[in-house]
Amino acid sequence: MKQKIIGTGLSGLVGSRLVELLGDKYEFIDFSLDTNVNVLDKENLAAAFAKNSDAVAVLHMAAFTDTNGAWEQRGDKSGICYQLNVEGTRNILELAKQYNQYFIYISTDFVFDGTKTTPYTETDTPDPIEWYGETKYLGEKVVTDSGYNAAIVRITYPYRANFANKPDIIHKVLAKLQNGEVVKMFSDQICTYTFIDDIAYGLDKFFENKYTGIYHLVGSSSRSPYEMSKLVAKTFGYDENLVQPSSLEEFVKSQPEGSRPWQKCLITSNQKTKDLGINMKTLEEGLIEIKNQTK
Repeated sequence: MKQKIIGTGLSGLVGSRLVELLGDKYEFIDFSLDTNVNVLDKENLAAAFAKNSDAVAVLHMAAFTDTNGAWEQRGDKSGICYQLNVEGTRNILELAKQYNQYFIYISTDFVFDGTKTTPYTETDTPDPIEWYGETKYLGEKVVTDSGYNAAIVRITYPYRANFANKPDIIHKVLAKLQNGEVVKMFSDQICTYTFIDDIAYGLDKFFENKYTGIYHLVGSSSRSPYEMSKLVAKTFGYDENLVQPSSLEEFVKSQPEGSRPWQKCLITSNQKTKDLGINMKTLEEGLIEIKNQTK
């Protein structure tokens, strides 16, 4: 009999792939509005948990992730960003504790300010500079302050082979290249791109071993968006000259006063998860894999 895992966000970019890859091993129970479960309605959520009290783990992936939309709500604790990312996390964690279920909270590198030029590790103190990152960090604090048997797993810029509902950053670049459009990307920003299949298999290890603490389940290389786009063009056989550099610094200067701030350098270390025996692909390796999967 398959172990049962409660999951939020299972229909999203990352969650749906997790179900595809691990669905033969685990029975995933989708807690979402599609299944009439509202994480912000305590009574509704409690009833859903009561029906699934035999679940061994809870994976909380659902979040308000629109960074620009979040900035428009900054400081508003009644806004959907704060409510989902903080209060929703609190509601789910309390019920996971009630039923003694292992808890995984999916977080983000946006909890950091992006000023560090060496890789961020799990021991670095978060210092978010915009509302999305702040609410995700507050969600982390809900978990850590609880003292419960839980893991905080940060992921960064996820991409996969196929997902029509929401193109990831790689597929946004590919779409432009396929149309022969110029792709202008920041050359003075650094990000860590993560192959979603690796996230899925990494989370499998967490389900098996019930790791606790904070972990970076992220790719093994970091690139500027410009370098990433060049590599996408090269890997998929498109004209690399279509990819042109632009400047984050100049972009920020051109924005109206009070606009959303941007993190400049989000190099994120995965050494701690690597020490667990979880191997994460470099961007080069991940792009080759999605090319092979889409043939």
